[in-house]
Amino acid sequence: MVSLSFSLEGRTAIVTGGASGIGAAIATAYVERGATVAVVDRNLEAATARAEALGANAFAMACDVTDPAATKAAVAEVVARTGRVDVLVNSAGLALLGEAESIAFDVWQSTLAVNLTGTFLMCQAVAEPMLAAGYGRIVNLASQAASVALPEHVAYCASKAGVLGMTRVLALEWGPRGVTVNAMSPTVVMTDLGRAVWAGEKGEAAKAAIPTGRFAEPEEIAGLAVYLASEAAAMVNGADYRIDGGFTIV
Repeated sequence: MVSLSFSLEGRTAIVTGGASGIGAAIATAYVERGATVAVVDRNLEAATARAEALGANAFAMACDVTDPAATKAAVAEVVARTGRVDVLVNSAGLALLGEAESIAFDVWQSTLAVNLTGTFLMCQAVAEPMLAAGYGRIVNLASQAASVALPEHVAYCASKAGVLGMTRVLALEWGPRGVTVNAMSPTVVMTDLGRAVWAGEKGEAAKAAIPTGRFAEPEEIAGLAVYLASEAAAMVNGADYRIDGGFTIV
């Protein structure tokens, strides 16, 4: 029987970038559904504040996702504290923009390092405990920018397209061993950063290109993340879900 309760009771989840924005919304939704959540962020102070706000079923950890040793240590600490890791959400990311002809090399490198390499390193770090247990749910944050071209987004588009390719390979290799891997591809999301960057005429023009006429809220991304982590999504593997109001169908 397939459970449609979307309960995460008894599960342990790691959410990178969990101190703010989409990651914080996902961490909140997971705790509300019974999971124990490791709020992982480069900013330990912010992660600690978020974990404390979520209560006894959340704890904070600092981690640089671009560092292989740090990602392995973070996962090892989660397993030591909780005895397991069932869910990984890779929400940590950078959006550094620049025109392709002039984008600085360090901007390119930083974007790929966090968005693509960091996502891979966290996936690789959880692989050992998940595959040993024969169970796992990995949710990678891609973007509508993985599927369409956006001006000044050359590094970002490349990094998120890479996330989709990686997600499919991991789904193929790990699906037979009980670990599903999927991606979510949002449009602009109304986090604090999203509101600041997309205010005014720029934002209104962007919303006009979206059939639903608006940007997404963090909780709308978290809703899908709950589903993908739940038992109801056991047959979903290697998928990319676009939460973009229809922007990429135009």
